[in-house]
Amino acid sequence: MRRGPEIAQEIAGRKERLGIDSKEAYQGDGEGAAADSAMNDRLGFFGDLSTTAMGIMPHDSVAESLDAALTLDIPFWPQLPRVSFHEDMYVQAMENFPGVVIDEEARRVRVDSERFMDELPTYLEKEPSPDLFRMSPEFSLVYRRFLDLDLSSYKAVRGQMISPVSLSLKITDENGKPIAYNDEMRGLIFSFLQKKVNVQHGELVKKNRNAFVWLDDPGLQFIFSAMCGYDAVKAKSELTDFFNGIDGPRGLHLCGNPDWDFLFTLPLEIISLNAYAFGDTVVTYESVKRFIEKGNIISWGIVPTLTEEYTRESVESIAARLSAMWRTLEQEGVPRETILRNSLIAPATCNLLNVDKTATVDNAFRLLREVSRHMQKTQS
Repeated sequence: MRRGPEIAQEIAGRKERLGIDSKEAYQGDGEGAAADSAMNDRLGFFGDLSTTAMGIMPHDSVAESLDAALTLDIPFWPQLPRVSFHEDMYVQAMENFPGVVIDEEARRVRVDSERFMDELPTYLEKEPSPDLFRMSPEFSLVYRRFLDLDLSSYKAVRGQMISPVSLSLKITDENGKPIAYNDEMRGLIFSFLQKKVNVQHGELVKKNRNAFVWLDDPGLQFIFSAMCGYDAVKAKSELTDFFNGIDGPRGLHLCGNPDWDFLFTLPLEIISLNAYAFGDTVVTYESVKRFIEKGNIISWGIVPTLTEEYTRESVESIAARLSAMWRTLEQEGVPRETILRNSLIAPATCNLLNVDKTATVDNAFRLLREVSRHMQKTQS
């Protein structure tokens, strides 16, 4: 069995082939911008104020969660951590990663360094097989049921996977150190998740030709902190190479407040954000204007899912709030028709915290559909 230097050398070679060690981050101009001019060719649909939502849902019923997801214009397979620890988005993503230790009773997942080295040769031998990267029913019963449905009549369908940045900052080794700080593990996790996304996309596109998989990146904002040892320059380079190897439309969702220029100059066609909290700031960025003008889509998370916020809003107040953001873009020269064509609308966030469990989230989905219909009538 190979150990130590041999395996490290093999990983280094793999990273070089993937471009993970590239020193030049994507800047959104020059050759990068020329490549970007055709990015919207990946999209087989326009936004047109269609509805979608985040993957994590508070339901403990698979059937009820799917029923809710299927009411939207772009449905998705729900992630239900209240049904099983394996349905947690971090745990789901770690299935078959070498060295992973999943403690369901303690609700903990980590990577054991010694097991990682021991299991890596077998992993590399199996790596050419897509089955290694396919989600099993044990890790997502909901996903398998979603694939059993006839999804051909929808505008598009969506899957999701945790981002390698957020995953490597969250998952630790046996000493509690995030694997983002282990170059070998982090390099492999980027390749590992890239393959998982592509396998998922391949399964979804058989159900709907406009399928896409977006990356959930709740930890992205932390790389801009001085306390984070995984810096934004390295993350930009590695994420750029990661997305350049993704099949189909490339999307990213986050609820936080990152460096928006960083986000909007990644090679992406779809960005989902918490517009309810940060939209007024987002629309002031030149990079956001350029992103929309290229024909890319923003999913505006505008309907709150926290009970206290939700009860203060109505169809009219949400529509007025979103229209005010778009007026800022119009003042910078983006036609309203372009904005509408390249916009989805969604809940502001997922939410597992409400004391009413699923009630506010289900109501937010209803309000979302009403806002979409209202704006399609009044904005056209």
